[in-house]
Parts: sequence; structure tokens; C-alpha cells
Amino acid sequence: MTIKVNLQDRVAIVTGGTRGIGLGICEALTENGVKIACIGTNPERMQTALEAIRKYGGEAEGYLCNVASTEEVEKTVADVLAKFGKIDILVNNAGITDDVPLGAMKDEQWDNVIGVNLRGPFLFTRACTKPMRRAKSGRIINITSISGLVGNKGQANYSASKAGLIGFTRTASKELAGKNITVNAIAPGFVETDMTAVLPEVYKVEIKNRIPLARFGRSEDVANAVLYFASDEASFVTGQILTVDGGMIM
Repeated sequence: MTIKVNLQDRVAIVTGGTRGIGLGICEALTENGVKIACIGTNPERMQTALEAIRKYGGEAEGYLCNVASTEEVEKTVADVLAKFGKIDILVNNAGITDDVPLGAMKDEQWDNVIGVNLRGPFLFTRACTKPMRRAKSGRIINITSISGLVGNKGQANYSASKAGLIGFTRTASKELAGKNITVNAIAPGFVETDMTAVLPEVYKVEIKNRIPLARFGRSEDVANAVLYFASDEASFVTGQILTVDGGMIM
């Protein structure tokens, strides 16, 4: 169950919105009156996601975009503005993993993960802050990870990208505060998605034993944090990193 806040008629871009945590965020925002620009790369998943989002009665449009491409990001943001006329909320959620021990990691494995997970939020933030600055209002919410706070074996690329996103969040929050634009981040722990469902059962048991609340997170747990940061109730909160992990790294 997600919380209820007043976000009626606001417009949100959600990257990586076609499945998992991103889809849960899109659905929660739609339930609260937000018009959604859902960003993804897979046409079939996009259609399925839009059908799921629209079941909540809201307006949603899909945009296929490589978040690591300057040209594609700028065109996508321009298309969203042409469709909706404004951008109130940006959720930088798109992320990938390509796990391998540091010594065996190839250049392209490093570059691809950094490109999507860190360059992508930079490109979308830079593009979206232009209309937000003119409106003197905006909410930017970056989805990082506890791996960016504590590190994780085999994830040098992923952990570096998520740690970088934390630094980016704090710097952007200082630069944009004067324009009434808040920038915050959410660091999920282990969340049940189709990506984590395929992990070996023995590994999932080991992870659960490290979580004080003794369960895995759900997409709505992260979505609730997004709703808070997007709401007027969080208007005096910026530059913060909210860990949503059941107490795993406390």
C-alpha cells in the first residue's frame, strides 16, 4: 500500500519506468494524480508498463531513450515538454548491473554501468532543470543503492556509480536550492523484483538473515519514499539520502 499525497496534475519523468521499482514508482505517482512520462528501452515492456500505469486512471506516455545518450535525452525531454508543457518531478531510476570481480572487469563493463547509472542522471537532470529553473520549482529524486554506501564484492562498477550518484545529489541540491528545486536520493536495499527473483535461493536466505526487519523490500516501499520527496510536505528537505533497506546497513 502506498501513501496518499496531493500531486494532482503534476508531470513526472521516470527513467527505467517499465519494470520493477521504476514501474512501482510510476503506478504510485499515477495514483496520486501525476501525469507520467515513462522512460525505457524495450518496446514490448513499455507497452505492458503503460497498460499497468493507465489502470489507475491517469495519463501516461512512453518514450524509448538511451539515458546515456546526450542527443536522445535532450530530444526526449523536449518531447515531454511539447506533450505536457512542464516537468515538475524527475525520478532518475534507470540502472543496470554487470557484476564481475575487479581484476576481470572489462573496460566496456565499467563504461556501460557508469554510463547508465551515473551519466544518465546527469544528462536528465541537466535537461530537466532548464524548465524547472524557469518555473522556480522542481523535485529531483535519484535512486541510488546501499551498494553506494557500503560497497559490494564484484560490483566495483555498480557501487562506484551509485556512490557517485550520492555525491551528485548533494552537489546538485546546493546548486539548485536557490531556484526552489530540491534534490534528494533514495538508497534501496534488497527489493523483490523480477531481477532479484532469479538469484539463487541460498543467496536470498543469506541476505534476509542480514536484514533486521527480516523481509525483503517491495517496490511500494521505495515508491512511498519517492512520494514523500515529491510532495509539498518535503519542501524543506534537500540533499538527503534516505536508506530504505529494513535496517540492513545501520
